[in-house]
Amino acid sequence: MIPGPNTAARIPALRRYESRNVTSLSEDFPVFWESASEATVTDVDGNSYVDLTAAFGVANAGHSNPRVVAAIAGQAARLMHGMGDVHPTAVRTQLLERLAGAFPNGAAKTFLATTGSEAIEAALKTAMLATGRGRFAAYRGAYHGLSLGTLPVCGVDKFRTPFAAALGPDAVMLEYPNASSGITAQTAIDRTRSELTASAGIAALVIEPIQGRGGCVVPPEGYLTALRALCDDLGILMIVDEIYTGFGRTGTWFAIDREKVVPDILCIGKAMGSGFPISAAVGRPEIMDAWPVSTGEALHTSTYLGNPMGCAAALATFEELERRRLPARAAAFEPTVRVRLDALRSNPVVVDVRGRGLLWGVQLSSAAAAETTVKRALRAGVILLQCGPAGDVIAISPPLVIAENELMLALDRLEAVLDGIE
Repeated sequence: MIPGPNTAARIPALRRYESRNVTSLSEDFPVFWESASEATVTDVDGNSYVDLTAAFGVANAGHSNPRVVAAIAGQAARLMHGMGDVHPTAVRTQLLERLAGAFPNGAAKTFLATTGSEAIEAALKTAMLATGRGRFAAYRGAYHGLSLGTLPVCGVDKFRTPFAAALGPDAVMLEYPNASSGITAQTAIDRTRSELTASAGIAALVIEPIQGRGGCVVPPEGYLTALRALCDDLGILMIVDEIYTGFGRTGTWFAIDREKVVPDILCIGKAMGSGFPISAAVGRPEIMDAWPVSTGEALHTSTYLGNPMGCAAALATFEELERRRLPARAAAFEPTVRVRLDALRSNPVVVDVRGRGLLWGVQLSSAAAAETTVKRALRAGVILLQCGPAGDVIAISPPLVIAENELMLALDRLEAVLDGIE
């Protein structure tokens, strides 16, 4: 039975003690997770599911990856916590060196953080220091976290509106070009240029190379390259948010690698620690050096900056992605997944299919249809996520280690569920 009695027994306590507006609870959704391995999740009732979410795109190297687990445990036995901006650790330096090597041009300085929101905030502050300006450009549908510092560049009104009184200058909100609409990169960049040149005082533009929570929207080929040139022309820094799309998700280490774009600042997180909270803003040295040299009191820091266990988890994740060639594996899956999902277009409830590597969105006719699909798929043993500003998109982003037969089985079940949606 899904959800089972053990899930039902835990709901009253969660409802009683957790702050409202965190977990949506009903009789048929969600289930309480108990354990997970590779691409399989098991709930507290012993039901197993194929995870097509990678837990918000975190488990690229697989749930509870044994080598990452061992790295965290080994580090915990030696040193669980350091003193962020006072007494550094060797493992932190190792990770900083590894991140510099992973940056598109191979030279970078990094601000380590804990969450994606913190990485974005660090990038925004860096841009302000580097340019002396305090306004930003972002995209409608964009999701860069929900902390107060990131809401100015959030492209979803429902997240911004309740807190508008506390936000700074409104960001210039651009239209994100959707390749599925048939728009060309040239038309899209001409529109972006017009929107940007009409506004003054912009420090940086923040973009997801593929919008994740915004509905898995893929821009036309060449747009990111043209955008890099446009930012250079206008003296605007380019901040690329790869918190969701990074670490092999789209078939390359980072989605921007497809067009060989070098951002001014790259924000990463989620899959970086395979489940251990760690993130980073990685930038060109000349941009990051806008921060003054520390004299003992950092302008921006946190207690858990460069947590040793997080650094160990990230280093192990890098090693696993390389050892198992997971970015290439995601790329190899792309043609098969595209064919399977394109076949769903014959269903009248399916409006669009788009994606790259192992990040895909199936847009349905309504949010209600998407919600019903997610709930019925759960009962069929498949975990899916709803996304898109209107909630009408089903996101498919499994762990990159998923077996082909397991993925095909999950897509068979999704197809069967969609056949019953009106």
